Amino acid sequence: MINKLCSFLLLFCFTLNFKAQTTPAFGPEIPVNFIGVTTDAMEPHLSPDGNALFFNSLNDGITTSLFYGGKINDSTFQLVGAVPIVNQATTPRLDAVASLDTANNFYWVSTRNYPFDFDNLHRIRFLQSGYTNFGRVHGNFYIYSPGWLIMDAAISHYGEQLIYCNAYFNNCTGVPCKASLGIADKINDSTFNKTANSGAILAALNDTANYIVYAPQLTEDGLELYFTRLAHASTNTEICVATRNNVSDPFGIPTVLISSPGNLPEAATISTDKSKIYYHKKEGGIFKLFLRYRTLATSVSEQKELAAKFYPNPAHEKIVIEYNSSEHFHISISNVWGEIVLLEKDCLQSKELAIDKLKAGTYFVEIESGQKRTMQKLIKQ
Repeated sequence: MINKLCSFLLLFCFTLNFKAQTTPAFGPEIPVNFIGVTTDAMEPHLSPDGNALFFNSLNDGITTSLFYGGKINDSTFQLVGAVPIVNQATTPRLDAVASLDTANNFYWVSTRNYPFDFDNLHRIRFLQSGYTNFGRVHGNFYIYSPGWLIMDAAISHYGEQLIYCNAYFNNCTGVPCKASLGIADKINDSTFNKTANSGAILAALNDTANYIVYAPQLTEDGLELYFTRLAHASTNTEICVATRNNVSDPFGIPTVLISSPGNLPEAATISTDKSKIYYHKKEGGIFKLFLRYRTLATSVSEQKELAAKFYPNPAHEKIVIEYNSSEHFHISISNVWGEIVLLEKDCLQSKELAIDKLKAGTYFVEIESGQKRTMQKLIKQ
């Protein structure tokens, strides 16, 4: 109760200072066509460059293994095969929950030799030819007691932090009896230690009195944390997101993004530019992968949508922004790293903006007037 009260007061103070956190929204569900995959696909993870999608087979703990495929387009991937080196060759086995940083450090959980070795998070660094750093990840974020293990973990974009899930299993009908998230900082290639204020940063998410909390995924900028939760005595999972304004802030009260009773949506992974998420869900008796595109962001202070538009899109040399109002508006264009590359202030009704000097790629156009705003994706050719 104290933690919840502190979170509310923090949120209230942010609102008073007009620094409202924003909650992303996503459009309709799109099935992923994974060519070559005919069985269960779970726990997707999109590589930082967006060109590979990792997943594991059914979480049965008998033949669970990691696989990956190459991107054809956003909703179509071609199976390449099993991830090299990492999967065990004998049953029973469980190698699952892939995670990759920009230096090609690959992390996954495995129950090999558990509980004789409690350090069940593993690592490997893939090189252009071969690999290095194959072994277990160590650190003080484990709970060294029977029944506890790292159920899920996700490395941050640049590899400096680990978001992990401590889960306790003790005959709880196939799900953990309890599970919560934590943050650990990288000490070296083989060691992460729990962040000193991990509990405070994640207090609003770790509502362990009511939920099992797991499957974390942090955005590149560190401002959005996606996770899955399951209410105690329930069979309906929810994919949620919590946001913050700065990387030193605690995350705010989470928002439910996806709830599909009976279909177990879980384990969202988000692209580097935050334009799309992938996740798994049960359909037709097996787990399949799905995609959703990001739409307009909404604010916790119920920020209103701005009725503005721009064209053409895709564009090559220029775009025209139109806002049918007598109010002035501001325009900012950001790259996928969140850096503002173009800024125009105090525009009125329409504005032609030259973009010919921008490199080809994906950008985000934000148009703001007073307390109203809109953000849309721009493809620069």
